[in-house]
Amino acid sequence: MPARTPEERSLVARIASAERWGRTPDRTAATAPARAGLRAKFAREVDPDGTLDPAEVDRRVDQLHRAHMLRMTLKAKAARRQARELTAQAEAAETELEAAGGPDAA
Repeated sequence: MPARTPEERSLVARIASAERWGRTPDRTAATAPARAGLRAKFAREVDPDGTLDPAEVDRRVDQLHRAHMLRMTLKAKAARRQARELTAQAEAAETELEAAGGPDAA
């Protein structure tokens, strides 16, 4: 089987995701272990010795979780901006090529 292009790999991943979530009756329950694991990781970071009050640990974990989500939002925005810029550059190059009587010019 020939190697797949990045676009094909992305499409295969999207198909797998749609299959997985299409067969999952309770998405919240399916992702609960991941959320619990992330909270546990944050709890270990804020209270490695287990000496803080549980309410304080929860407060700090909530803040770390918020920071994590905001960091992901920032990265997603940067990726979308870069994709827009690359698309604009490609379109400009294509327009220039056509104006200059590009390879398809007769």
